[in-house]
Amino acid sequence: MTTSQAPLETQREQESIQKEIYVASPWRLMWWKFRDHRLAYLSMYGLVFLYVLAGFCEFISPYDPWKRDVSHSYAPPHRIRVIHEGHLSRPFVYPLVQSIDPETLVRKYSEDRTRRVFIRLFPKGDAYRFWGLFPCERHLLGTGTEERVYLMGADRLGRDLLSRILYGSRISLSIGLVGVGLSLILGIFIGGISGYYGGWVDTLIQRFIEILRSFPTIPLWMALSAAMPATWSQLRVYFCMTVILALIGWTGLARVVRGKILALREEDYAVAARVAGVREIEIILRHLIPGFASHLIVSVTLAIPGMIAAETSLSFLRLGLRPPTISWGVLLQDAQNLRAVSLYPWLLLPIFFVILTVLMFNFLGDGMRDAADPYTHG
Repeated sequence: MTTSQAPLETQREQESIQKEIYVASPWRLMWWKFRDHRLAYLSMYGLVFLYVLAGFCEFISPYDPWKRDVSHSYAPPHRIRVIHEGHLSRPFVYPLVQSIDPETLVRKYSEDRTRRVFIRLFPKGDAYRFWGLFPCERHLLGTGTEERVYLMGADRLGRDLLSRILYGSRISLSIGLVGVGLSLILGIFIGGISGYYGGWVDTLIQRFIEILRSFPTIPLWMALSAAMPATWSQLRVYFCMTVILALIGWTGLARVVRGKILALREEDYAVAARVAGVREIEIILRHLIPGFASHLIVSVTLAIPGMIAAETSLSFLRLGLRPPTISWGVLLQDAQNLRAVSLYPWLLLPIFFVILTVLMFNFLGDGMRDAADPYTHG
């Protein structure tokens, strides 16, 4: 290629890119702009990874999360090694030997360097039912023997903390999605009616929303959680918790929907649909809401971490889910004892998963918010 041809090829490539941008759909423009937000893009894959872990927690967890081993109460995390006596080895750990300090009565663990416990892929272990349907024994990691490996330590009853965190992710992550889903339905329906009809309907709904938002959040949660009978099964408690979080969280989304519909209801396409005799509910759902769907997606993305944090807070305060149900908030109940946390800091590991999840959802929401209007960002 000659020197004179190079600028011509560059100009053609730029024209091709500009033409592709010009004819691209709004969703494609959003996707292109979203990919430029590296932190949000990585957060999206991080969240997908977390939800995959939650979906396959039975297989990925090394052990039964309810299985106790009092001989390893408060066992510290094992250190994975690949060097033994100066030689390269497949991954292994040294088994832990428990002893009691005669003065402080604190449990202490030391490594037995005379033996090695090898970590294997897909060994047989504690039996489980995958998704509650299929009986299985294979796990992603394990030892294949009676020796237990605690990659994130053990709790007071000697239960594997890694397995409990993975099982807890299924409830803590799903309650955000389910709760926001219910909030989305309520917010779109009530906010759409308020914005479309206006007048006394709008005034009544807005005053009701203001009354709900005026209640202090924590006392309201405490009152609603206390109303749940102690005899309820954990499935009913989980469902009730989801409904409670949805009933509290829909008001903000309803106001967003109301404001957007107030701005769009007098547009030509909405007036034309009204003149053509289209029903009001169809105008709201098929003509008005798609006009700000990107903003709804952003609002929902930013609301999910709030739901997760709310469940964690309620369960930590013993007002939400209770043992034997496993969630990140339930696991953090063991961290209420300051002495236990100072001696066994790995009990705080579930809070890092909560923080990481909330941060990734916030980064994802920021990226989607920036990408919602690609034309304004060049």
